[in-house]
Amino acid sequence: MSESLVILCPGQGAQHVGMGKGWSEASSVAAQTFAEANDVLGFDLAKTCFEGPEAEVTRTDVAQAAIYVTTVACVRALRDRGELGDDFAATAGLSLGEYTALHLAGAFGFSDGLKLVWQRGQFMQAAAESAGGSMVAVTGAVTDQAVQKVCDGARGDDVLVPANYNSPMQVVISGSAGACERSVALIEAEGLKATPLTVAGAFHSPLMRDAADRMSDALDAVSWSEPTTTVMSNVTGEPHDKDIGSIKSLLVRQITESVRWSQNCQWLSANVPGRYVEPAPGKVLTGLMRRIDKKTKVENHAEPK
Repeated sequence: MSESLVILCPGQGAQHVGMGKGWSEASSVAAQTFAEANDVLGFDLAKTCFEGPEAEVTRTDVAQAAIYVTTVACVRALRDRGELGDDFAATAGLSLGEYTALHLAGAFGFSDGLKLVWQRGQFMQAAAESAGGSMVAVTGAVTDQAVQKVCDGARGDDVLVPANYNSPMQVVISGSAGACERSVALIEAEGLKATPLTVAGAFHSPLMRDAADRMSDALDAVSWSEPTTTVMSNVTGEPHDKDIGSIKSLLVRQITESVRWSQNCQWLSANVPGRYVEPAPGKVLTGLMRRIDKKTKVENHAEPK
């Protein structure tokens, strides 16, 4: 029996100038994936990924499309080289990466997925510019109770919620700029480290409501199929069921609710032994898994070997 393959798909934050360039140069299949993306979007995404400028690559709307395409290009190249099989035991993705995971599980085609993440990025960028807001990383031996105490204490009449459960050592909180500023002293009072993040807005918080409402229509506009393998839900921390209506509902909720990545990885480590692979770009998920479950080793393919 062939080994079980688990694919971990990067999310926003993994983007960088030069992403996908090595794979595109090493693999005609990867290069063709970028060419296909350029045709779908109507501009040269490949040039932006490979050459920058950094300000363009890090924009929410561009970054989400760029990461999705780079990950798919890498997976296709690895398959073409015989380094990955065709069947996955499970796929998972961090925030934006959940869309890549669903595509790899056969839920929708490449171009439909690209249109979805492009729209998602635009909707989130617009909501960020409209509502403002910020995010703060809380690092240390973080407990759910400590995070909730900080959010409750700093919120006041504003918005402040846990946004990303990245690992047992890091949770990101998100909300109004004033509440984020007030949270820093409370985080430090808990013996934890506070790191204000340079982000466009308060992602995975109620301030993204406009983006979530618009995403609902976008998800209804593409053609869906039942996933062929286990796909993890960021919202629940557990696998999606096979019902497409449920998957779409959870993707809408994902924009305004917490991303339970640590819980996703804990579930996978407990239930799906096998070979874990993080495709390009970056090494974020490989690093997070070391903090979530040291026994689960992740094979990273940020660049061709």
